[in-house]
Amino acid sequence: MTAAGGQAPPAGRAFDRIRKELAELLKLAGPVIVARLGIMMMGVTDAIVVGRFSATQLGYHALGWAPTAVVMTVALGLLSGVQVMTSRAIGEGRLAETGAVLRRGLSYALVMGLAAILLAGGSWFLHAIGLEKDLADGSSAVLLVFALSMPATTLSVACSSWLEAHGRPTPAMTLMWIANGVNLAIDLVLVPGGFGLAPMGAIGGGWATFGARAFLAVASLIYIFRMKEARAWGVFDKPPRDRPAEAEQRRVGYGSGASNFFEVASFSGMNIVAGWIGPLAVAGYAIILNVASVVFMVPLGLATATAVMVGRAYGRRDEEGMRRAAYTGFAVAAAFGVVVTIVVAIFAGPVARLYTGDAAALALTIPALAFCTLLFAPDALQVLVAQALRARGDVWPPTFLHLTSYILIMTPVAYGLALPGGQGLMGLIWAINISAVFSAGGLLIRFWWLSRE
Repeated sequence: MTAAGGQAPPAGRAFDRIRKELAELLKLAGPVIVARLGIMMMGVTDAIVVGRFSATQLGYHALGWAPTAVVMTVALGLLSGVQVMTSRAIGEGRLAETGAVLRRGLSYALVMGLAAILLAGGSWFLHAIGLEKDLADGSSAVLLVFALSMPATTLSVACSSWLEAHGRPTPAMTLMWIANGVNLAIDLVLVPGGFGLAPMGAIGGGWATFGARAFLAVASLIYIFRMKEARAWGVFDKPPRDRPAEAEQRRVGYGSGASNFFEVASFSGMNIVAGWIGPLAVAGYAIILNVASVVFMVPLGLATATAVMVGRAYGRRDEEGMRRAAYTGFAVAAAFGVVVTIVVAIFAGPVARLYTGDAAALALTIPALAFCTLLFAPDALQVLVAQALRARGDVWPPTFLHLTSYILIMTPVAYGLALPGGQGLMGLIWAINISAVFSAGGLLIRFWWLSRE
């Protein structure tokens, strides 16, 4: 049935708009999700190859990775301004100014990547926090290699964010998975030893990641420079100073970077608590964190696509479009979280056995992994809502909620339950689940309140 004049009734128009919004979201999110899974698959590949080689080496790998994961995730947040500002410019019809956004992003990326190499001196920290000497020594060497790969990481992220905001996520996705092939090939040679080389264990996994990230950065820059639209979009033009635009790009990045710091610092810091529990707890937590991180890449990809759509609507000054894009993303993320919770809980045993065959480690890890699946739905929602808020210009409230959830709630609760409470690894998982629910609930209330106004 149609209304007078042949137009669909309001309910029909609303359904058509939602269906169109969902189709656009999934079209953009699909390649972004696959690319984000590729980011984590490097870490998973390293962990599996290293873990099958030695459970002890897996502990070195996890502790060496943890500090660089903090800095890398903060850098990714700081570079989120590339995506948001590019999306807004597209929504406003200013395509020629998106090149300026990219150029600023690349300069920020290079500075952050070079600064991250200072992490190589962070080995003193690993020795100062009470870890066993062998564990601290082994992880310090891995930390050095991961730190050296940071400039390549930040440059490639700036490129992929810009391409995704332009609605071209497929090239970034393709290059990411080629880089994964590079990573696996190097892993299989260096970790167990091959072609006359001695086994390198966790350090070999670090060098594999270094090689893959270097390839990805170079290939991404070459692709952008060879795009036929590159000149029209201002990639090769030195832009005039635009201090308000520069400040806004940094402001968005500061808020997202701070949020990422609070979240990943807490998750990575619990490696330390796991280290105080014992070596098996470190290996078990590394497995659980790897699985949770892989799952998280799907809502992170959905969040990227949702932020692009919300950012474009923001550029058009379309309040209804911002709400529609955001709520569509929230619904998809929640549905994904529920489905993956059921699947991983059922197959927790086989998933854990992908990482290690050590019976003692599996006995500790499998029940904790099954319990950790309760994290997936609220964690998916919290990242989507935070990204949607920033895309509509609400930068600092999500940061405050992440500070409260992950620093003020998760960290002390994890310590209290795991050590004084005697719950060990399961205590860490309790703390993670509680903080995710608090974060998702607070952010949803914030978005609803702004939409209501």
